[in-house]
Amino acid sequence: MASVTYIDDSLAEVIDPPKNEEMLDVTELVGDHIQHSPKPNVASYGNVRELLECPVCLSAMYPPIHQCSNGHTLCSGCKPRVHNRCPTCRHELGNIRCLALEKVAASLELPCKYQNFGCLGIYPYYCKLKHESQCQYRPYTCPYAGSECTVAGDIPYLVNHLKDDHKVDMHNGSTFNHRYVKSNPHEVENATWMLTVFSCFGQYFCLHFEAFQLGMAPVYIAFLRFMGDDAEAKNYSYSLEVGGNGRKMTWQGVPRSIRDSHRKVRDSYDGLIIQRNMALFFSGGDRKELKLRVTGRIWKEQ
Repeated sequence: MASVTYIDDSLAEVIDPPKNEEMLDVTELVGDHIQHSPKPNVASYGNVRELLECPVCLSAMYPPIHQCSNGHTLCSGCKPRVHNRCPTCRHELGNIRCLALEKVAASLELPCKYQNFGCLGIYPYYCKLKHESQCQYRPYTCPYAGSECTVAGDIPYLVNHLKDDHKVDMHNGSTFNHRYVKSNPHEVENATWMLTVFSCFGQYFCLHFEAFQLGMAPVYIAFLRFMGDDAEAKNYSYSLEVGGNGRKMTWQGVPRSIRDSHRKVRDSYDGLIIQRNMALFFSGGDRKELKLRVTGRIWKEQ
């Protein structure tokens, strides 16, 4: 599936419906009111954006919506930024609230902005932003950690992106046996060393292995992420094992969804962590070269 451009309101604050006594009562609109077929009175998203778009930040406006004496509007977040001057006519803003526009917004029902990704829901205006922050169809961000990649899309698109653009190794099967070698293990950088994608059980999993600083100590960590939502990730488990010289360390856990960023998973230490001294001991030899063999498997819980 090709990447789909969408308007990102993810940085906006999720606002609950207005409670002001002068406002239209929208209690019946707010509940679990979700429809999956278009209604004749559903407003066009383009027209709504034109009506409710802040002229400063270009984001959708939520109460309190401010206006100047000439009727020009802007959002409450931008009002301090314009030093109480209307950005359109430069008149003083004062504390005039555009209740009419807030009531218009309360009467609107709009499709989720992720409808091109498969979401068919229709939501009241004041519920839409909250839904979109949790929508199961919202696109995933690229799980590749080494380049701060900003590409987003559905899972099939990201799999092709990882293979074609990041040249990530792709493997079929639920077991793995990888060898990680570094000539100078004393140079520990906060950089991803390896990302491998596994296809099994009709799903995709990302195996990460890297070096990073844990406090003052350099360590190595390996962990698995699931290319899908957290609820589905919990249907799977995995194990990792590393060893040498007659010793071994094992880890068993549940893969984290790629909804959780690579950094969030790593910094929670949710994986197999190997201290550098132990890693060098596993490597054998003169301890001047890192040679770690990490084995593991993925299985589906019954």
